[in-house]
Amino acid sequence: MRCEKCPLRAQYDKNPRSLIGRIWRWHINFCPGWKMYMKSLSENEKKELIQKYFLKSVDKN
Repeated sequence: MRCEKCPLRAQYDKNPRSLIGRIWRWHINFCPGWKMYMKSLSENEKKELIQKYFLKSVDKN
């Protein structure tokens, strides 16, 4: 999926405090593509991303 190779996500992973990284982190709160991506993952993969990106919930509509 596109979310796995997103250049903005890579920027966040490289430097979470960068402007682009912060924009990406804010964007995933409402991005329908990110929500579909998260739903496509296994439970273990979801848990890893929830911890890595400090997500509160992935089941929000």
